[in-house]
Amino acid sequence: MPRRNVGRRRADRKPNRRARIDIPSGHGHGHGHGHGQALGRGRGDGLLSRGLGDGQSVGRGRGDGSGAGHGYSDHVVDTSVVDADAVVARRVRIVVAAFLIPLIAAAVIAMIILWPGADLKVPAAEQQGARGTVIAMAPCPKELGNCDQATVHLTDTPGLNDKGLDAPVQVPKAAQVALPIKVGDRLLLNVKQDAKTIDTRYDYVDHDRKVPLLWLAGIFAVAVIALSRWRGVSALIALGVTAVTLTQFILPAIVKGSNPLLVAVVGGSVIMVIALFLTHGINAQSSVALAGTISALALTAFLGWAFVKLSLFTGLASEGASAIKGLVPGIDLPGVLVAGIVIGALGVLDDVTVTQASAVWELSAANPSASRSALVGAGLRIGRAHVASVVNTLVLAYAGAALPLLMVFAIGGVSTGYVVTTETVAVEVVRGLVGSLGIIAAVPLTTALAAMAVADRSRDLVAEPRDLVAEPEHLAGAGESPAQA
Repeated sequence: MPRRNVGRRRADRKPNRRARIDIPSGHGHGHGHGHGQALGRGRGDGLLSRGLGDGQSVGRGRGDGSGAGHGYSDHVVDTSVVDADAVVARRVRIVVAAFLIPLIAAAVIAMIILWPGADLKVPAAEQQGARGTVIAMAPCPKELGNCDQATVHLTDTPGLNDKGLDAPVQVPKAAQVALPIKVGDRLLLNVKQDAKTIDTRYDYVDHDRKVPLLWLAGIFAVAVIALSRWRGVSALIALGVTAVTLTQFILPAIVKGSNPLLVAVVGGSVIMVIALFLTHGINAQSSVALAGTISALALTAFLGWAFVKLSLFTGLASEGASAIKGLVPGIDLPGVLVAGIVIGALGVLDDVTVTQASAVWELSAANPSASRSALVGAGLRIGRAHVASVVNTLVLAYAGAALPLLMVFAIGGVSTGYVVTTETVAVEVVRGLVGSLGIIAAVPLTTALAAMAVADRSRDLVAEPRDLVAEPEHLAGAGESPAQA
């Protein structure tokens, strides 16, 4: 029989509890070293002996040898299968499956129906970009005004044959910008489609930050894999799936005219299914976390929709909202606002539900006889500490995003109560509080479901000394302890 690592944990000795442990039969003898009698048991490929008396113990011998037990203190049990789905409450597995399977199927079908399909580019907003490196700087000719002229060596010109050529590009003077342009800088350029010559074809847009971003992404990937190994690789793949879902489904579907809230909920559900199962595996624990995530996500979506309506938000206060409204006049900006709240809360909900499910599983592994109420209580104590820190993080993240605007109000001497009720600031308040309410709801939901799944697992794992069956005399004799001799 292949060797299997076995975990051993101490269990409570509660009276009147039905308990048993099944040990595969085999041939061999036990040799117990203790202060009382010894029972020898064969275990297929090896031998198991238990010394029971003043000290109970478990000894194992593998191969053709024999195992010897050495007394320690109270009785020790094998809980190596404590995390197996087979010992998770059957009724909870059925409930979770009955809840998740229809939801996952509905999300996939809805995604297929809502898929944007055709190219959704708006001609008025369509742009073509290019990249280049500054190789020379000179003042602009007088007729062009107060500017500098950079000679840019073109390194990337999609759809054009200008790659490798040098093009003149007008750029602001050093005194006019916070970040002056100098020789060696990499620039992002806009291509004028109607330009006849290369001299007037390119306009300056911004500095090209591709290289530092690639370095940062590489460091991030290495750090994740170094800490989490193969699970880190799975997490990075899940991150890629999230990016693809956002750019290929959620954003185009909203632009196409689909309901933004519905698109966000469907896309968010699919993201969570793939991310959780890919990162943590398809098992009872990740299924419980997913059930808690989807439940809290639905509550977040409802609260976001309700308070956006009650607060009479137009959606125009968000950055870029006016531009997208001008380009896509029929877009539902308040709906886009709610969709942003839902998507923004997804990552934090994932973090909370996975942590709660893992915490309850570990608590049960440490004490397999723990009752449902004990696990819920201990899990909620962990959840309270987690929620307190996560809620503060979420609110500070939204406050940080609005920091320049808050500074403008502070300089103007406007009262806090007045500032908070303006749409620009009130939107961030609603984002933070609605997301926090979703997190708060996720903790008890996930904890209760996880506790239902793993409570009282010791009934099938723990054997009390009084339940051990006497061995045949020839085996008992072989396992006689020195104390009896």
